[in-house]
Amino acid sequence: MSTQNKTLSAGQVLLMAITAGVSVANIYYIQPILKYITVQFHVSDARAGSLSMLSQIGYGLGLFFLIPLGDKVSRKKLALILLFLLVLTTISISYAPTFPILMVLSVVLGILSVTPQILIPLAAYINAETRGKTVGTILSGLLIGILGARVLSGWIATHWGWAMVYKMSASLCFILLILLKKYLPDLPSMFHGNYLSLLKSTLSQMRKYGLLREASLMGALLFGTFCSFWTTITFFLSGEPFNYNSEKIGLFGLVAIAGALMAPLVGRIADRGKVRLALKVSAILTLLSAIIFRFYSLSLIGIIVAIILLDVGVQGAQVANASRIYGLDKESGSRINTVYMTSYFLGGASGTAIGLFCWSHGGWSMVTGQMIVCSILAFLTIIIGGKILAKKK
Repeated sequence: MSTQNKTLSAGQVLLMAITAGVSVANIYYIQPILKYITVQFHVSDARAGSLSMLSQIGYGLGLFFLIPLGDKVSRKKLALILLFLLVLTTISISYAPTFPILMVLSVVLGILSVTPQILIPLAAYINAETRGKTVGTILSGLLIGILGARVLSGWIATHWGWAMVYKMSASLCFILLILLKKYLPDLPSMFHGNYLSLLKSTLSQMRKYGLLREASLMGALLFGTFCSFWTTITFFLSGEPFNYNSEKIGLFGLVAIAGALMAPLVGRIADRGKVRLALKVSAILTLLSAIIFRFYSLSLIGIIVAIILLDVGVQGAQVANASRIYGLDKESGSRINTVYMTSYFLGGASGTAIGLFCWSHGGWSMVTGQMIVCSILAFLTIIIGGKILAKKK
């Protein structure tokens, strides 16, 4: 379909949002079912937790090496190919015979789960006048996928075993493959150099835009805080005094979805030009959540309130950052997105690794302590970055 003088329909945006959620969920299904992995493959908590880190590293690799192709080849074809390979990979994971093979497949899974980052710049380009709202809707789907993955995988694993989680994922990805083939629009490619020059051009975006550097650092810090929490909360809630099983732990994802549903509202604020204010508020909310986790985590109400604040804060920053970076250069949308989202998810992988280290060496108090530090650094990034950018104007 031609996109000239057209905008995406509400149905197309919804399909993109659902695809974003289903695709990225594959990275996070593992977190509530880590205990099942430790039992089946006879590995430690920390080693099982490395699967989450490996899939996030894979996602970062996919972002850097695959997503720039969105400026060079058909975005639609690229999305369809990735979804097809994702179907094959999720089926393979469900039958993984050994833990090392599961580790390798986790990296591959992350690489192939980057479809949302093809769809977001496409939607932002077509719906330029309502970029914040449109991107916010798709990002809502993305975060609902991240959070809903925990609910779904915990429930399925409790009743039918952890392998069924990935068989279900394969089915969902195949259905979306059919729907996208029929309804996803496309755009002509805008980059005509070779692949190496494309990657070189991607790196140059970081040097070119100070705002992109600021957004990438802040996004990495906040998403690192987010991932540190969601990886280690499984171990925290499965021990004393809660002793929750995977199904109950997964239900906390339902609480977090409340924050994801606010993304379109934050997008509207960004469309009105109040981006930097939204970023400051987001960092403060994330900091408040970390403080509550630190001092009130034995209270179920405290955990619920902190989860909502965490997800509103992280998602609010993501929508505000996305709204401003996608307007930097329309012809380099995929490459700009690559820089930002690679930094974002590598921040998530680092947060997961740091969280696991803190859990192993200092328990929950050390985990929440580093969450507080990262939230403060994110707030300072937007304050200092704003002053630097203002001086350059």
